[in-house]
Amino acid sequence: MKAVNIIKLAFMIIGGLMLVAALWFYQHTQQFLQTATQAEGIVVAFVESRQSNSKTIQYAPVVRYEAQDGREIEFTSSVSSYPAGYDLGEKVPLFYLASEPEKAKLSAYFSLWGGATILGILGAVFFSIGAAIMLFAKHSNRNEAYLKTNGEAIDTEFQHVARIASITVNGAHPYQIFTQWLNPQTSELHIFKSKNLWFDPTQYIKTHKIKVYIQPNNPKKYYLDVSFLPKLAE
Repeated sequence: MKAVNIIKLAFMIIGGLMLVAALWFYQHTQQFLQTATQAEGIVVAFVESRQSNSKTIQYAPVVRYEAQDGREIEFTSSVSSYPAGYDLGEKVPLFYLASEPEKAKLSAYFSLWGGATILGILGAVFFSIGAAIMLFAKHSNRNEAYLKTNGEAIDTEFQHVARIASITVNGAHPYQIFTQWLNPQTSELHIFKSKNLWFDPTQYIKTHKIKVYIQPNNPKKYYLDVSFLPKLAE
């Protein structure tokens, strides 16, 4: 389905962009630390903030420190938390650039590496989801081709078509064809289902016999042949 391909590409592109942004933040922080001066400041106040969809108040520390040129500088940390991560009057280590002392950063992991960490994790998750969808599709296609070439073809009895409500892509639910086959050697009844179909195939099923390719001696690995169905236009 075209929507699945779009979703796959969207996840991989968004994930890739996030990973690039994470790398940029990492390198930017590395460069900052290489040229920054270390100092000690004191927490003199807190700036309160609240997200629009939350009742929890976040506290960002306001820190005062003395720069090398003797000036007293105050800055507000870019990281806020609940409860407050520092106490009023607490001494805290920090880094600053002599050219931009008001843009100092607290010497804490999240103040320095928070942006790179969050973007890196989200980017890895998004990219992995897109890659997993792509790899699953490739594996399914290879498995289908292998069974068509090397599998044992059996005629199975058509049972019904089911709409899979648990799967939703772009507001649509796929359909699956279900068939069954009684193994004459073991007297075991096997249920087979087709791959996801993005249209209702009911009207195109004209026979009660549907071919399934199974791996010899292992019917659990199979491919239900839907080549008799029309191809969905992109």
